[in-house]
Amino acid sequence: MPVLPLQIDTDGDGLSDALEQALLVQFAPAFMVGRHDCSDVPSEFFPDVSTPTVKVQDGTIYGQVFPAKGSTTETPLVEIHYYHLWRTDCGPHGHPLDTEHVAALVRGSGGDSASDKWKAVYWYAAAHENTVCDVSQISRASTLKAQDRGAKVWISPGKHASYLNETLCQRGCGADRCREMVALDSPRLINLGEPGHPMNGSVFISSNRWPLAEKMQASNFPAVAISRLELLPPSDIAWFNPGRHPAQGVIAVSSSTGEAIAQSGRNTTDAISSAGNSTDSAISVAGDSTGNALQKSYHKTVHALGTSSRHVGDALHLSSKPDEPE
Repeated sequence: MPVLPLQIDTDGDGLSDALEQALLVQFAPAFMVGRHDCSDVPSEFFPDVSTPTVKVQDGTIYGQVFPAKGSTTETPLVEIHYYHLWRTDCGPHGHPLDTEHVAALVRGSGGDSASDKWKAVYWYAAAHENTVCDVSQISRASTLKAQDRGAKVWISPGKHASYLNETLCQRGCGADRCREMVALDSPRLINLGEPGHPMNGSVFISSNRWPLAEKMQASNFPAVAISRLELLPPSDIAWFNPGRHPAQGVIAVSSSTGEAIAQSGRNTTDAISSAGNSTDSAISVAGDSTGNALQKSYHKTVHALGTSSRHVGDALHLSSKPDEPE
C-alpha cells in the first residue's frame, strides 16, 4: 500500500478519508452474482436524498471503515463493511430495497497507520441476517486465501444472501441456489462514512425504509464468535449463530416440496433444532469433507422432515390413502 499523506477525516472516526478509501480498495471482495438475478445488480442511490432512491443499477458497492474494538497504536485493528444494496429483494417473501453486506477485520503492522501494511484476519458474510433462516458465516482470512486482498463471495440470486463458499449457498431456507453465477463488474466503491456523519452525500443511511444504519452500528467480529472459530480446524468456516441449522434444514426441504408442508412442519422445528444444536456448528470447506457433510446433513434433514410430517398427520388424525388395486 502506498504511503498516504495525513488528510481530512470527514466522518470523525480517527481514520483519514484517504486511508479508508485505500483499505476499501485493497480488500474489495470479488462478488459473484446471478446472471439472471431478478433485481439485476446492486444499485447506486441518489446522493443527498434522505429516502433511498435508485439512481442506476450498475453494480456499485458501498463501504464503511472504522476502528475496531481493541485497536491500539501498536496493533491497529480496522473493521471494513462492504454493502451491496439492491433495488428489491425479489425472492420468496420479497420486499422493496435490500441491504446486504460482508465484512473484514484487518490488522496493521503498527506505528504510522498511513504506511502500515494491512492484512485481513477474519471475514464475515451476512446470509438472512437476524432471521430464523440466519446462516451468516465467519472465517479466518487464511482459510479463504484472502489475507492481502478481498475474499471471493457468492450472492444468492433474488434473496442476495452472501456466502464465503459456493457450496454453502444451498444451506439457507430453500430459496438460495448459486447457479449461473458471473463476476460482478463494479464501476465504483463509495465510502458511506458513519451514521450521523455520512460521506459522499449518503444521507439515506438513516432512512427507516431499511436497516442500513443498524447494520453500520454493529460489529461483525464479537469475541464470542472469534473464540468459537479459533477452536475449529483451520479448514473450517463457522456459523456466526450456531444452533439453528437443523430447523433451517427442515424449512429448506419443505420449501422445495411445497409451502403447505413447510407450514405443517413449522411447529416441530424448534424441537428438532434443540436436539441438534451440537451437531452443526461448523462447515468444512475442504472439498470432499464439504460434500460428505452436506450429504449427511441432507439425509438427516429428510428423516427429520418425515418424522415431523408424521407427527403433524397424527395430530390432525390423518391416515395414508390406501393404494389403488392394480
